[in-house]
Amino acid sequence: MLRVFATIVLPLLLPTALYLLWIRLAEQSGHGRPVRWTALPWVWLAGAGTVLLIAVLVFLNVRFGSTRQGVYVPPRYENGQVVPPHFEPKPNP
Repeated sequence: MLRVFATIVLPLLLPTALYLLWIRLAEQSGHGRPVRWTALPWVWLAGAGTVLLIAVLVFLNVRFGSTRQGVYVPPRYENGQVVPPHFEPKPNP
């Protein structure tokens, strides 16, 4: 659950959370005027969250992806037993 939060939810919501924090600090300092919710740039915030999500997923795939060589064999059910997933060496042509 923490992995899902850190890799999907957090990158999607981080730009919006930072923007709302920035607005709150600007209002408290007296330099900004109150902002209406309808005036927020929702499309830009959603786009920034999506770009950040894609960047995180690409980084995790490139940095921590599997380097195993061979053919992946998914788990399967044989003779009343679940055979776990594994990698088999590639056959030489």
